[in-house]
Amino acid sequence: MPPTRQTVRDIFRQALASIDISSVMERKIQFDHSRIILPSRTIELPAVSRIIVIAVGKAAHAMVNGLVSVLPPGTSLTGVVAAPIEPHNPVPGMKYFVAGHPIPNHDSLRAAEAVLHLLQTSDPQTLVFFLLSGGGSALLELPLLPALTLDDVQSLHRALVTCGAPIHAMNTVRRHLSAVKGGRLALAAAEAQKITLAVTDVPLGKEAALASGPTLPDPTTIGDVNRILAEYNLSTLFPPAFVEWLEAGDMPETPKSDHPAFANAHFELLLGMDDLFHAAHHAVEAHGYISFCDNSTDDWPVEQAATNLLLQLETWQRENPGERVALIADGEVSSPVTGNGIGGRNSAFVLCCVEKIAGRKITVLSAGTDGVDGNSPAAGAVADGDTLPRAKSLGLNPRDALRNSDAYTFFAQLGDAVITGPTGNNLRDLRILLAEP
Repeated sequence: MPPTRQTVRDIFRQALASIDISSVMERKIQFDHSRIILPSRTIELPAVSRIIVIAVGKAAHAMVNGLVSVLPPGTSLTGVVAAPIEPHNPVPGMKYFVAGHPIPNHDSLRAAEAVLHLLQTSDPQTLVFFLLSGGGSALLELPLLPALTLDDVQSLHRALVTCGAPIHAMNTVRRHLSAVKGGRLALAAAEAQKITLAVTDVPLGKEAALASGPTLPDPTTIGDVNRILAEYNLSTLFPPAFVEWLEAGDMPETPKSDHPAFANAHFELLLGMDDLFHAAHHAVEAHGYISFCDNSTDDWPVEQAATNLLLQLETWQRENPGERVALIADGEVSSPVTGNGIGGRNSAFVLCCVEKIAGRKITVLSAGTDGVDGNSPAAGAVADGDTLPRAKSLGLNPRDALRNSDAYTFFAQLGDAVITGPTGNNLRDLRILLAEP
């Protein structure tokens, strides 16, 4: 493998190693008698008779194990974990569900039912830890409208993730149709002391989008839902029962910031975009590149994002003549599904770059920090100036692959899929663009 394609893979893996969740929790959380000391606040605890842990997301297992490592020895826990894979080290007292992502499965609904049942047993002497990470919108789900079946829920989510809407629009709809999103888990444990610890895959300031905000006030309204359904023509794709419910005005509004259930609720960000940028920046510069970070293309259409980031890289090259330079970007791009192939937004981004960088000393990697890209077994892909002629020699056409949503197959045949397996983390997608003089 040419040096730069291997270099960019090494940078990605080094960045992942620097954001280990258990280590971060041990560093950022302390217990001191009747206080919990967090990075941004100290919370005085009343007499706690019971601790409940609700862990939801791709990093759920790592977060549960990290919490156990910082709790006083012998602490008894009761809780529910909804994650996409089985735990390696199950924690006593926790009930585990292998839930579905990006589409909810039966265990997504069973987990939600178990969570609501458990939270409804809480009281003022209960301390609830909500451990949230990316993917939670699908991994924990229960329709607010009882008439909706699992098939209905799956069709709703499938329509949302394939319609091309940005993540904030998808989560606006998810929060309103769900019994466990948009602050409704905070309401289920209204009297308890609630602490949400988050590993976020959403932009700073938009924490209510993480797992569709189950413990935070919802900043959106039913009016926003109606606008999004109209803009993306979702009413024709959603189950008739849901559309009729919404049009009849029977959908209840989500709880807002003045609801008393949020008075004893606290939110703490453990890992976010800045942590990912810092880790990637350090790894890139350790390899001898002059680098800068950019997140301006978050939620952009994939083709537009590729064009913009490559133009920024060219500008950076001109400003640093004769130097090896790098651009680091994070966030998620919008990549509507237009075919029945295998792939996701990360491999699609790299695919959009293939023709643009042909014959140039540029290498591009885009990969999910969770190790999963769409419906593929890869985290993403890598390409350089030689990718296009190599593809043509095998009869592969990047435009056909993009049109068929088959980016993974394209890169797998070239040996350029980035495969890590599930990482137990989820800090958004990472894009690394390298340019040689």
